[in-house]
Amino acid sequence: MFHRVGPAAYKPGLDNTVALLNAVGNPHIGLQCIHVAGTNGKGSTSHLLASILQSNGYKVGLYTSPHLKDFRERIRVNGEMIGEADVVDFVEKNKLFWSEIKPSFFEITVALCFDYFKKKGVDLAVIETGLGGRLDSTNVVQPVVSVITNVSLDHMNLLGNTISEIAHEKAGIIKNNVPVVLGPMLPDALQVMLQKAQAMNARFYQADASLLHLFRSCPLTGLYQQQNFQTVGKTIEVLRDVGFVLPDAHVQSGIEQVIDQTGLLGRWQILGTDPLVVADVAHNEDGVRWVVQQLSRQSFSRLHVVLGMVADKDVSLVLKLLPAHAQYYFCKANIPRGLDAERLLQSAAQYGLMGNAYASVPMAFEAARQAAQHDDMIFVGGSVFTVAEVL
Repeated sequence: MFHRVGPAAYKPGLDNTVALLNAVGNPHIGLQCIHVAGTNGKGSTSHLLASILQSNGYKVGLYTSPHLKDFRERIRVNGEMIGEADVVDFVEKNKLFWSEIKPSFFEITVALCFDYFKKKGVDLAVIETGLGGRLDSTNVVQPVVSVITNVSLDHMNLLGNTISEIAHEKAGIIKNNVPVVLGPMLPDALQVMLQKAQAMNARFYQADASLLHLFRSCPLTGLYQQQNFQTVGKTIEVLRDVGFVLPDAHVQSGIEQVIDQTGLLGRWQILGTDPLVVADVAHNEDGVRWVVQQLSRQSFSRLHVVLGMVADKDVSLVLKLLPAHAQYYFCKANIPRGLDAERLLQSAAQYGLMGNAYASVPMAFEAARQAAQHDDMIFVGGSVFTVAEVL
């Protein structure tokens, strides 16, 4: 599993996915879908689009990753997680075939998702890429619209060391004659996207503020969501252009109910108010910069940060951004990929971040809760897995 183990478990390329889907009857063929890639924001964007479509009366499949509490979060129809029996049946029916091609965990999950969506007869599916785009297992679909939220530095060991190289991988989801919506992004990334769109004869649309008024009552309060709102708004306009009926009132209803209708977790999620406890899955330089900006706007007496990161990334890119005035509770998420808490503490000290190391995420979180006064703030972050354990 890439998410647990890291790059050693990553299998780029579509051969296994194609073989798996062929074995289960190619359920992705003919599936109407929206394909979403990007470094940050693709999860929030995917959940928002799914909720909006559901509020407009469509039967909507939603495929996202990773999960936070339950594997079944990855595959939903109208917000309902896939049933345990459906997962078991799929595995029982197909596992003998897997011994021949040795697919990855992610490849199997993608095949399961398409198989389930076909069985459920969804009108439209929102499919989030796992990593990159060009070689991602989800890139077998023929979408009605492609969406690329942004491009920033993340997974450089797999996708490339520059914005342009990473953009090339994300741009791999742009298909012949399929419109593509581009979120706010750096000029280097935008140039790559526009060249690819031109080569594929794909009409491109850049996110803007035209439908922002519909997001005024959105429960997603992370500062970084403003960019996602622009991207989702433009995608709604493009969907209308290609024939989807999406009146403003129903769009707004979907936005307001995004958490209830999709179960979205870990995006500036308030877990408590006395003291204020907030968790956020931001884990790369660009995402953490937004979070730090939002922390600077909060009022509190003292800030406590429960921080756990993964070992296969350059943690200095994030540590240099974090506030030095906080008390830190360093921990290792309970996965092989987790960075040892003592090592994290030592790395953090180089950037003036002080605190203690704890043997587990729950122990670190409990220590922060014991230490925090009612007018303090506790922030939980650094990786999806740290947040998942606190949730």
